[in-house]
Amino acid sequence: MKTIHAKDLKSLITSGQELAILDVREEGVYSEGHLLYASSLPLSKLEPSIFQLVPRKGAPIALCDDGDGLSERAAERLAEFGYTDVAALENGMQGWRDAGHEVFSGINVPSKAFGEIVEHEQQTPNISAEELKAKLDAGDDLVVLDSRPYDEYHRMNIPTGLDVPGAELVHRVHDVAPSPDTLVVVNCAGRTRSIIGAQSLINAGIPNKVMALKNGTMGWNLAGYDLEHGSERRVLSSTEAGTAKATEAARRVAEKYGVRTITMDDLSAWQEETDQRTLYLFDIRNPEEFEAGHLSGSVWAPGGQLVQGTDKYAPVRNSRVVLIDDNGVRATMTAHWLIQMGWNDVVVLKGGLDSGKLETGKYQPVVAGLNRADADAISAADLNALLPDGATVLDLGRSLDFKAGHIPGAWFGVRSRLKTALDNVDIAGELVTTSDDGILARFAAAEASALLGQPVRYLDGGTNAWQAAGFVLEDGDGRQADEMNDMFLRPYDRASGIEQAMNDYLTWEIELVNQLERDGTTNFKLFN
Repeated sequence: MKTIHAKDLKSLITSGQELAILDVREEGVYSEGHLLYASSLPLSKLEPSIFQLVPRKGAPIALCDDGDGLSERAAERLAEFGYTDVAALENGMQGWRDAGHEVFSGINVPSKAFGEIVEHEQQTPNISAEELKAKLDAGDDLVVLDSRPYDEYHRMNIPTGLDVPGAELVHRVHDVAPSPDTLVVVNCAGRTRSIIGAQSLINAGIPNKVMALKNGTMGWNLAGYDLEHGSERRVLSSTEAGTAKATEAARRVAEKYGVRTITMDDLSAWQEETDQRTLYLFDIRNPEEFEAGHLSGSVWAPGGQLVQGTDKYAPVRNSRVVLIDDNGVRATMTAHWLIQMGWNDVVVLKGGLDSGKLETGKYQPVVAGLNRADADAISAADLNALLPDGATVLDLGRSLDFKAGHIPGAWFGVRSRLKTALDNVDIAGELVTTSDDGILARFAAAEASALLGQPVRYLDGGTNAWQAAGFVLEDGDGRQADEMNDMFLRPYDRASGIEQAMNDYLTWEIELVNQLERDGTTNFKLFN
């Protein structure tokens, strides 16, 4: 296996060349300490995601682990899938530390750190939870805009808040706050999307006073105020007049920040060069719009979340990024942030949705190596009938999902540590693997069969199919065949110590500015 020394990898990071740093440890382990620009792609979940995340098989890839063999296993699989330029970080994360380089905790760190830089450099106005509560109680002329996706908003939100995800803000604000006297307050769960959302409106030059809610819903909660749950106040459309104002605002932003556009002919030329340059096509509209009709080959990545998680959507740095929407407003606002984050080849596609080359439905990723996962399936009905006779179920899905609801009696395991799980499971009768949709379970069934020397089946359609068939789930930690460190737990995901976790998280975000200075690999370029 080819390796790369820490000092050479750091030089490559700052070279301006294409590079994907993939940390193949479980996300929970990754979140405890990783490279700034490393993307979390656990070995457990490599096959369903690799073609989408690293579409060019010649792109340079650096793998990170704890020197425990995960990178070597990942490199072997990537070679099988046709990737040709793969190296593992020498001695894993310890090699990086030994070289004296900075290690970051958490997830989506580049974007969160960028948000802190924006607030510091541009002095984004903020309002405390106490101040906002007083204004709401007094009936002041204000509107609270929640910049998170609907699922996060629906879970909990500031009272009276409307769901207007990040890239939608400039598009919708002229209708939800038509009077220039209305105070606009933007919030998220913590800090980043509040800051970026509020500054987006300021950059767009709207006449209203705009403020970010300091520390978002966490700050509101820590102040002792109640949140709403289950709200459905979404803003999904704009009037003709509102759209006209938004379009003019986006034009001003494009001119000031150098946002470029390309045509379908230009895109076709870029697509002819995908063997030389990585190309991402991101549709940043809301999910309903995407499913109703999107450009072939595009991936849904809502603008606010793309800015919030560039490491999640586009691991190949210095690649080409094409943003797609209906009228350019959301794409332009997204592009102007990515440019300031150091993405030089970011453009807005003109007329892509009028090209006639549209597909409908959700994005369906191509799963690498699925044809090699040689295992037999079992239906939910047949498994339900088999359970009383002593079948054993091993669940390889997310630990949070397992806690929320799993097949009665199922064991939890981590696919990348499958042998450990099998050693700890008391197998009674036939072994059946499951995961959320059954894909990881199919791979795990073939791997478990080879390890055990006996047939292992997987649940067709996974636990989703079990639930859809109307069969009961049980919640709780259940039987654990391995440590539940596969996920980064947000403060709200924890069973206890939530307030302390919130305070720790907010402190961590603020400290990122100092870590960036020590790290020295960012190429942020904020405009005045």
